[in-house]
Amino acid sequence: MRDVQRHRFLDRSTPPHLVTLIMLAAIPALSMTLFLPSLPNMTEYFATDYRVMQLSVAIYLLVNAVLQVIVGPISDYWGRRIVVLWAIVLFLIASLGCMLSPNVEVFLFFRMCQAVIVAGMVLSRSIVRDMYQMNRAASVIGYVTMGMAVAPMLGPMIGGALDDAFGWKASFSLFLVIGAFLFAVCYFDLGETYPGKARSFRDQVREYPELFSSRRFWGFCLITTFCSGAFFAYLGGAPFVGTNHYGMSASLLGFYFGTVAFGYMAGNFLSGQFSQSVGTRKMVVVGAVVTALGPLGAIAAIHGGVTHPLGFFGFIMLLGVGNGLVIPNATAGMLSVRPHLAGTASGIGGAITIGLGSGLSALAGASLTEGSGPYPLVYIMLASVLAGLVCTIYVMRVEYRSAKKNQRSG
Repeated sequence: MRDVQRHRFLDRSTPPHLVTLIMLAAIPALSMTLFLPSLPNMTEYFATDYRVMQLSVAIYLLVNAVLQVIVGPISDYWGRRIVVLWAIVLFLIASLGCMLSPNVEVFLFFRMCQAVIVAGMVLSRSIVRDMYQMNRAASVIGYVTMGMAVAPMLGPMIGGALDDAFGWKASFSLFLVIGAFLFAVCYFDLGETYPGKARSFRDQVREYPELFSSRRFWGFCLITTFCSGAFFAYLGGAPFVGTNHYGMSASLLGFYFGTVAFGYMAGNFLSGQFSQSVGTRKMVVVGAVVTALGPLGAIAAIHGGVTHPLGFFGFIMLLGVGNGLVIPNATAGMLSVRPHLAGTASGIGGAITIGLGSGLSALAGASLTEGSGPYPLVYIMLASVLAGLVCTIYVMRVEYRSAKKNQRSG
Protein backbone atom coordinates (compact mmCIF):
# COMPACT_ATOMS: atom_id res chain seq x y z
CA MET A 1 0.00 0.00 0.00
CA ARG A 2 1.37 3.42 -0.86
CA ASP A 3 0.46 7.03 -0.23
CA VAL A 4 0.44 8.67 -3.65
CA GLN A 5 0.17 12.40 -4.22
CA ARG A 6 0.38 12.88 -8.00
CA HIS A 7 -2.59 12.09 -10.24
CA ARG A 8 -2.62 12.91 -13.96
CA PHE A 9 -6.09 12.58 -15.40
CA LEU A 10 -6.42 10.11 -18.31
CA ASP A 11 -2.91 8.77 -17.68
CA ARG A 12 -3.10 5.20 -16.41
CA SER A 13 0.60 5.18 -15.55
CA THR A 14 -0.43 7.28 -12.53
CA PRO A 15 -3.11 6.42 -9.94
CA PRO A 16 -6.72 7.04 -11.02
CA HIS A 17 -8.07 10.53 -10.53
CA LEU A 18 -10.66 11.26 -7.85
CA VAL A 19 -13.18 12.12 -10.59
CA THR A 20 -12.85 8.60 -12.00
CA LEU A 21 -13.42 7.02 -8.60
CA ILE A 22 -16.49 9.18 -7.95
CA MET A 23 -17.94 8.17 -11.32
CA LEU A 24 -17.29 4.50 -10.58
CA ALA A 25 -19.15 4.79 -7.30
CA ALA A 26 -21.95 7.07 -8.50
CA ILE A 27 -23.14 5.24 -11.62
CA PRO A 28 -24.29 2.11 -9.71
CA ALA A 29 -26.41 4.40 -7.51
CA LEU A 30 -27.70 6.21 -10.59
CA SER A 31 -28.67 2.93 -12.26
CA MET A 32 -30.85 2.17 -9.24
CA THR A 33 -32.94 5.34 -9.33
CA LEU A 34 -32.82 6.97 -12.78
CA PHE A 35 -35.74 5.04 -14.29
CA LEU A 36 -37.94 4.86 -11.17
CA PRO A 37 -40.33 7.69 -12.19
CA SER A 38 -41.00 5.67 -15.36
CA LEU A 39 -42.25 2.55 -13.56
CA PRO A 40 -45.96 3.40 -13.94
CA ASN A 41 -45.51 4.11 -17.68
CA MET A 42 -43.42 0.97 -18.11
CA THR A 43 -46.19 -1.03 -16.41
CA GLU A 44 -48.60 0.22 -19.06
CA TYR A 45 -46.13 -0.33 -21.91
CA PHE A 46 -45.51 -3.98 -21.00
CA ALA A 47 -49.21 -4.53 -20.13
CA THR A 48 -48.42 -5.98 -16.73
CA ASP A 49 -49.10 -5.27 -13.04
CA TYR A 50 -47.14 -2.69 -11.09
CA ARG A 51 -45.99 -5.36 -8.64
CA VAL A 52 -44.39 -7.26 -11.55
CA MET A 53 -42.75 -4.12 -12.93
CA GLN A 54 -41.49 -3.22 -9.48
CA LEU A 55 -39.43 -6.42 -9.49
CA SER A 56 -36.99 -4.44 -11.64
CA VAL A 57 -35.95 -2.83 -8.35
CA ALA A 58 -36.09 -5.92 -6.15
CA ILE A 59 -34.16 -8.31 -8.39
CA TYR A 60 -31.58 -5.62 -9.13
CA LEU A 61 -30.96 -5.24 -5.39
CA LEU A 62 -30.84 -9.01 -4.88
CA VAL A 63 -28.22 -9.58 -7.58
CA ASN A 64 -26.41 -6.50 -6.30
CA ALA A 65 -26.17 -8.14 -2.87
CA VAL A 66 -24.74 -11.38 -4.27
CA LEU A 67 -22.18 -9.57 -6.41
CA GLN A 68 -20.93 -7.51 -3.45
CA VAL A 69 -19.71 -10.71 -1.80
CA ILE A 70 -17.83 -12.07 -4.82
CA VAL A 71 -16.53 -9.00 -6.68
CA GLY A 72 -13.85 -8.23 -4.08
CA PRO A 73 -12.23 -11.69 -4.06
CA ILE A 74 -12.38 -11.85 -7.87
CA SER A 75 -10.57 -8.51 -8.13
CA ASP A 76 -7.99 -9.71 -5.57
CA TYR A 77 -7.14 -12.51 -7.99
CA TRP A 78 -7.52 -10.87 -11.42
CA GLY A 79 -6.87 -7.22 -10.53
CA ARG A 80 -9.10 -4.17 -10.23
CA ARG A 81 -8.75 -2.77 -13.77
CA ILE A 82 -9.84 -5.83 -15.75
CA VAL A 83 -12.84 -6.49 -13.48
CA VAL A 84 -14.03 -2.88 -13.74
CA LEU A 85 -13.71 -2.78 -17.54
CA TRP A 86 -15.56 -6.07 -18.04
CA ALA A 87 -18.29 -4.98 -15.64
CA ILE A 88 -18.87 -1.82 -17.68
CA VAL A 89 -19.03 -3.80 -20.94
CA LEU A 90 -21.62 -6.16 -19.47
CA PHE A 91 -23.57 -3.18 -18.13
CA LEU A 92 -23.69 -1.69 -21.64
CA ILE A 93 -24.97 -4.95 -23.13
CA ALA A 94 -27.61 -5.23 -20.39
CA SER A 95 -28.75 -1.63 -20.89
CA LEU A 96 -29.22 -2.22 -24.60
CA GLY A 97 -31.15 -5.40 -23.79
CA CYS A 98 -33.49 -3.46 -21.49
CA MET A 99 -34.21 -0.95 -24.26
CA LEU A 100 -34.99 -3.59 -26.85
CA SER A 101 -36.93 -6.01 -24.63
CA PRO A 102 -40.11 -7.28 -26.32
CA ASN A 103 -41.80 -8.25 -23.04
CA VAL A 104 -41.48 -7.79 -19.31
CA GLU A 105 -39.76 -11.14 -18.74
CA VAL A 106 -36.88 -10.26 -21.07
CA PHE A 107 -36.68 -6.80 -19.56
CA LEU A 108 -36.40 -8.18 -16.03
CA PHE A 109 -33.61 -10.53 -17.13
CA PHE A 110 -31.52 -7.72 -18.60
CA ARG A 111 -32.35 -5.47 -15.65
CA MET A 112 -30.93 -8.19 -13.39
CA CYS A 113 -27.79 -8.22 -15.53
CA GLN A 114 -27.40 -4.46 -15.13
CA ALA A 115 -26.51 -5.05 -11.47
CA VAL A 116 -22.99 -6.03 -12.57
CA ILE A 117 -22.14 -2.32 -12.48
CA VAL A 118 -22.02 -2.61 -8.67
CA ALA A 119 -18.40 -3.63 -9.23
CA GLY A 120 -17.69 0.08 -9.70
CA MET A 121 -18.98 0.93 -6.23
CA VAL A 122 -17.21 -1.97 -4.52
CA LEU A 123 -13.88 -1.57 -6.28
CA SER A 124 -13.71 2.23 -6.07
CA ARG A 125 -13.19 1.77 -2.32
CA SER A 126 -10.75 -1.08 -2.82
CA ILE A 127 -8.73 1.06 -5.22
CA VAL A 128 -8.55 3.85 -2.64
CA ARG A 129 -7.27 1.36 -0.07
CA ASP A 130 -4.67 0.15 -2.57
CA MET A 131 -3.39 3.69 -3.06
CA TYR A 132 -3.38 5.21 0.41
CA GLN A 133 -2.58 4.53 4.02
CA MET A 134 -5.59 4.11 6.31
CA ASN A 135 -6.20 7.68 7.50
CA ARG A 136 -5.80 9.24 4.07
CA ALA A 137 -7.93 6.46 2.54
CA ALA A 138 -10.78 7.25 4.92
CA SER A 139 -10.71 10.89 3.82
CA VAL A 140 -10.76 10.03 0.10
CA ILE A 141 -13.55 7.48 0.57
CA GLY A 142 -15.52 10.25 2.26
CA TYR A 143 -15.29 12.36 -0.91
CA VAL A 144 -16.32 9.36 -3.01
CA THR A 145 -19.31 8.72 -0.74
CA MET A 146 -20.47 12.32 -0.97
CA GLY A 147 -20.34 11.99 -4.75
CA MET A 148 -22.44 8.84 -4.52
CA ALA A 149 -25.14 10.75 -2.66
CA VAL A 150 -25.64 13.15 -5.57
CA ALA A 151 -26.49 10.40 -8.09
CA PRO A 152 -29.69 9.06 -6.46
CA MET A 153 -30.77 12.66 -5.84
CA LEU A 154 -30.42 13.75 -9.47
CA GLY A 155 -31.38 10.39 -11.02
CA PRO A 156 -35.17 10.54 -10.50
CA MET A 157 -35.29 14.19 -11.56
CA ILE A 158 -33.41 13.48 -14.79
CA GLY A 159 -35.32 10.25 -15.41
CA GLY A 160 -38.68 11.91 -14.87
CA ALA A 161 -37.86 14.72 -17.29
CA LEU A 162 -36.61 12.23 -19.91
CA ASP A 163 -39.76 10.15 -19.54
CA ASP A 164 -42.03 13.16 -20.04
CA ALA A 165 -40.08 14.27 -23.10
CA PHE A 166 -39.14 10.99 -24.83
CA GLY A 167 -40.65 8.01 -22.99
CA TRP A 168 -39.21 5.42 -20.62
CA LYS A 169 -36.57 4.10 -23.04
CA ALA A 170 -34.73 7.42 -22.86
CA SER A 171 -33.40 6.54 -19.41
CA PHE A 172 -31.80 3.37 -20.74
CA SER A 173 -30.39 5.28 -23.71
CA LEU A 174 -28.72 7.56 -21.17
CA PHE A 175 -27.28 4.49 -19.43
CA LEU A 176 -25.65 3.56 -22.75
CA VAL A 177 -24.13 7.02 -23.16
CA ILE A 178 -22.90 7.22 -19.56
CA GLY A 179 -21.60 3.66 -19.61
CA ALA A 180 -19.63 4.24 -22.81
CA PHE A 181 -18.16 7.43 -21.38
CA LEU A 182 -17.20 5.66 -18.15
CA PHE A 183 -15.51 2.86 -20.09
CA ALA A 184 -13.42 5.38 -22.02
CA VAL A 185 -12.43 7.24 -18.85
CA CYS A 186 -11.51 4.04 -17.02
CA TYR A 187 -9.63 2.63 -20.01
CA PHE A 188 -7.35 5.65 -20.17
CA ASP A 189 -7.24 6.70 -16.50
CA LEU A 190 -7.55 3.53 -14.42
CA GLY A 191 -4.24 1.70 -14.18
CA GLU A 192 -3.88 -1.40 -12.06
CA THR A 193 -3.55 -0.46 -8.40
CA TYR A 194 -3.55 -3.85 -6.68
CA PRO A 195 0.06 -4.90 -6.00
CA GLY A 196 -0.42 -8.65 -5.80
CA LYS A 197 -2.68 -11.58 -4.95
CA ALA A 198 -4.45 -11.73 -1.59
CA ARG A 199 -6.08 -14.63 0.23
CA SER A 200 -8.31 -16.87 -1.79
CA PHE A 201 -12.08 -16.75 -1.39
CA ARG A 202 -11.90 -20.15 0.35
CA ASP A 203 -9.48 -18.77 2.94
CA GLN A 204 -11.79 -15.83 3.60
CA VAL A 205 -14.82 -18.12 4.06
CA ARG A 206 -12.91 -20.08 6.70
CA GLU A 207 -12.76 -16.94 8.84
CA TYR A 208 -16.51 -16.22 8.72
CA PRO A 209 -17.33 -18.13 11.97
CA GLU A 210 -15.09 -15.79 13.99
CA LEU A 211 -17.06 -12.83 12.70
CA PHE A 212 -20.47 -14.46 12.95
CA SER A 213 -19.97 -15.26 16.63
CA SER A 214 -19.78 -11.56 17.52
CA ARG A 215 -23.00 -10.05 18.88
CA ARG A 216 -21.66 -6.53 18.23
CA PHE A 217 -21.12 -7.35 14.54
CA TRP A 218 -24.69 -8.58 14.16
CA GLY A 219 -26.06 -5.64 16.12
CA PHE A 220 -24.32 -2.99 14.04
CA CYS A 221 -25.03 -4.91 10.83
CA LEU A 222 -28.76 -5.12 11.59
CA ILE A 223 -28.93 -1.45 12.58
CA THR A 224 -27.63 -0.55 9.13
CA THR A 225 -29.84 -3.14 7.47
CA PHE A 226 -33.15 -2.12 9.05
CA CYS A 227 -32.60 1.65 8.94
CA SER A 228 -31.61 1.55 5.28
CA GLY A 229 -34.33 -1.07 4.65
CA ALA A 230 -36.94 1.65 5.06
CA PHE A 231 -35.24 3.55 2.23
CA PHE A 232 -35.31 0.50 -0.04
CA ALA A 233 -39.02 0.07 0.69
CA TYR A 234 -39.40 3.71 -0.32
CA LEU A 235 -37.63 2.98 -3.61
CA GLY A 236 -40.08 0.20 -4.35
CA GLY A 237 -43.30 1.97 -3.36
CA ALA A 238 -42.88 5.73 -3.70
CA PRO A 239 -43.32 5.84 -7.53
CA PHE A 240 -46.72 4.15 -7.15
CA VAL A 241 -47.74 6.45 -4.28
CA GLY A 242 -46.68 9.58 -6.16
CA THR A 243 -48.49 8.61 -9.35
CA ASN A 244 -51.65 6.96 -8.02
CA HIS A 245 -52.25 8.74 -4.72
CA TYR A 246 -50.95 12.23 -5.48
CA GLY A 247 -51.52 12.24 -9.27
CA MET A 248 -48.00 13.46 -10.04
CA SER A 249 -46.40 13.56 -13.49
CA ALA A 250 -43.14 11.68 -14.04
CA SER A 251 -41.03 14.85 -13.89
CA LEU A 252 -42.74 16.15 -10.74
CA LEU A 253 -42.43 12.71 -9.16
CA GLY A 254 -38.73 12.71 -10.00
CA PHE A 255 -38.28 16.04 -8.20
CA TYR A 256 -40.08 14.98 -5.03
CA PHE A 257 -38.61 11.49 -5.14
CA GLY A 258 -35.08 12.87 -5.05
CA THR A 259 -35.63 15.00 -1.95
CA VAL A 260 -34.71 12.09 0.33
CA ALA A 261 -31.18 12.26 -1.09
CA PHE A 262 -30.88 15.88 0.09
CA GLY A 263 -31.56 14.57 3.57
CA TYR A 264 -29.00 11.81 3.14
CA MET A 265 -26.34 14.29 2.08
CA ALA A 266 -27.14 16.47 5.11
CA GLY A 267 -26.82 13.45 7.40
CA ASN A 268 -23.50 12.48 5.83
CA PHE A 269 -22.22 16.03 6.32
CA LEU A 270 -23.23 15.99 9.98
CA SER A 271 -21.54 12.62 10.44
CA GLY A 272 -18.33 14.01 8.97
CA GLN A 273 -18.51 17.05 11.24
CA PHE A 274 -19.44 15.46 14.56
CA SER A 275 -18.74 11.71 14.61
CA GLN A 276 -15.18 12.14 15.87
CA SER A 277 -16.10 14.54 18.69
CA VAL A 278 -19.48 13.08 19.66
CA GLY A 279 -18.64 9.41 19.12
CA THR A 280 -20.03 6.85 16.69
CA ARG A 281 -22.33 5.20 19.24
CA LYS A 282 -24.15 8.41 20.16
CA MET A 283 -24.42 9.31 16.49
CA VAL A 284 -26.02 5.93 15.78
CA VAL A 285 -28.60 6.49 18.52
CA VAL A 286 -29.46 10.00 17.30
CA GLY A 287 -29.61 8.79 13.70
CA ALA A 288 -31.92 5.88 14.52
CA VAL A 289 -34.34 8.24 16.28
CA VAL A 290 -34.30 10.74 13.39
CA THR A 291 -34.85 7.90 10.91
CA ALA A 292 -37.98 6.84 12.79
CA LEU A 293 -39.35 10.39 12.69
CA GLY A 294 -39.68 10.14 8.88
CA PRO A 295 -42.40 7.48 8.57
CA LEU A 296 -43.98 8.57 11.88
CA GLY A 297 -44.40 12.11 10.54
CA ALA A 298 -45.73 10.84 7.22
CA ILE A 299 -48.29 8.62 8.97
CA ALA A 300 -49.43 11.54 11.15
CA ALA A 301 -49.75 13.83 8.11
CA ILE A 302 -51.72 11.28 6.06
CA HIS A 303 -54.08 10.47 8.93
CA GLY A 304 -54.43 14.21 9.57
CA GLY A 305 -55.81 14.73 6.08
CA VAL A 306 -52.78 16.47 4.52
CA THR A 307 -53.20 16.09 0.76
CA HIS A 308 -50.08 17.93 -0.44
CA PRO A 309 -47.19 15.64 -1.52
CA LEU A 310 -44.94 17.28 1.09
CA GLY A 311 -47.07 15.58 3.73
CA PHE A 312 -45.38 12.37 2.56
CA PHE A 313 -42.14 13.31 0.80
CA GLY A 314 -41.24 16.14 3.17
CA PHE A 315 -41.25 13.89 6.24
CA ILE A 316 -39.50 11.07 4.40
CA MET A 317 -36.59 13.47 3.88
CA LEU A 318 -35.98 13.03 7.64
CA LEU A 319 -35.45 9.34 6.94
CA GLY A 320 -32.64 10.36 4.59
CA VAL A 321 -31.06 12.55 7.29
CA GLY A 322 -31.25 9.70 9.79
CA ASN A 323 -29.71 7.24 7.33
CA GLY A 324 -26.87 9.68 6.72
CA LEU A 325 -26.20 9.67 10.47
CA VAL A 326 -26.67 5.94 11.04
CA ILE A 327 -24.99 4.24 8.09
CA PRO A 328 -21.45 5.72 8.27
CA ASN A 329 -21.26 5.30 12.05
CA ALA A 330 -22.86 1.85 12.27
CA THR A 331 -20.64 0.68 9.41
CA ALA A 332 -17.56 1.95 11.26
CA GLY A 333 -18.72 0.04 14.34
CA MET A 334 -19.32 -3.11 12.28
CA LEU A 335 -15.84 -3.00 10.72
CA SER A 336 -14.14 -2.37 14.07
CA VAL A 337 -15.50 -5.54 15.71
CA ARG A 338 -12.77 -7.68 14.12
CA PRO A 339 -10.33 -5.25 12.46
CA HIS A 340 -8.41 -8.01 10.68
CA LEU A 341 -11.70 -9.12 9.09
CA ALA A 342 -12.83 -5.65 8.04
CA GLY A 343 -13.02 -6.58 4.35
CA THR A 344 -15.07 -9.67 5.07
CA ALA A 345 -17.34 -7.70 7.41
CA SER A 346 -17.89 -5.06 4.74
CA GLY A 347 -18.86 -7.61 2.09
CA ILE A 348 -21.13 -9.67 4.34
CA GLY A 349 -22.74 -6.59 5.88
CA GLY A 350 -23.37 -5.03 2.48
CA ALA A 351 -24.87 -8.23 1.12
CA ILE A 352 -27.23 -8.60 4.10
CA THR A 353 -28.29 -4.95 3.85
CA ILE A 354 -29.02 -5.10 0.14
CA GLY A 355 -30.61 -8.56 0.45
CA LEU A 356 -33.17 -7.43 3.01
CA GLY A 357 -33.60 -4.19 1.10
CA SER A 358 -34.60 -6.10 -2.03
CA GLY A 359 -37.17 -8.04 0.00
CA LEU A 360 -38.68 -4.91 1.53
CA SER A 361 -38.71 -3.22 -1.87
CA ALA A 362 -40.64 -6.16 -3.35
CA LEU A 363 -42.99 -6.26 -0.34
CA ALA A 364 -43.77 -2.56 -0.69
CA GLY A 365 -44.56 -2.94 -4.38
CA ALA A 366 -46.74 -6.01 -3.80
CA SER A 367 -48.67 -4.36 -0.95
CA LEU A 368 -49.75 -1.26 -2.84
CA THR A 369 -53.02 -1.39 -4.78
CA GLU A 370 -55.30 1.16 -6.38
CA GLY A 371 -57.39 1.48 -3.23
CA SER A 372 -54.69 1.08 -0.57
CA GLY A 373 -53.31 4.59 -0.61
CA PRO A 374 -49.80 5.05 0.83
CA TYR A 375 -50.58 3.20 4.07
CA PRO A 376 -48.88 -0.15 3.30
CA LEU A 377 -45.66 1.65 2.34
CA VAL A 378 -45.44 3.93 5.37
CA TYR A 379 -46.21 1.10 7.79
CA ILE A 380 -43.57 -1.17 6.21
CA MET A 381 -41.07 1.68 6.54
CA LEU A 382 -42.08 2.29 10.15
CA ALA A 383 -41.70 -1.39 11.04
CA SER A 384 -38.23 -1.44 9.51
CA VAL A 385 -36.94 1.63 11.36
CA LEU A 386 -38.46 0.45 14.66
CA ALA A 387 -36.54 -2.81 14.22
CA GLY A 388 -33.44 -0.67 13.70
CA LEU A 389 -34.17 1.15 16.97
CA VAL A 390 -34.48 -2.17 18.81
CA CYS A 391 -31.12 -3.28 17.41
CA THR A 392 -29.61 0.05 18.47
CA ILE A 393 -30.78 -0.45 22.06
CA TYR A 394 -29.41 -4.00 21.96
CA VAL A 395 -25.97 -2.88 20.79
CA MET A 396 -25.81 -0.12 23.39
CA ARG A 397 -26.57 -2.68 26.12
CA VAL A 398 -23.88 -5.04 24.81
CA GLU A 399 -21.38 -2.17 24.70
CA TYR A 400 -22.31 -1.05 28.22
CA ARG A 401 -21.96 -4.55 29.67
CA SER A 402 -18.65 -5.02 27.90
CA ALA A 403 -17.34 -1.75 29.33
CA LYS A 404 -18.49 -2.68 32.85
CA LYS A 405 -16.84 -6.10 32.53
CA ASN A 406 -13.56 -4.51 31.43
CA GLN A 407 -13.70 -2.12 34.41
CA ARG A 408 -14.12 -5.03 36.85
CA SER A 409 -11.33 -7.04 35.26
CA GLY A 410 -9.11 -3.95 35.27
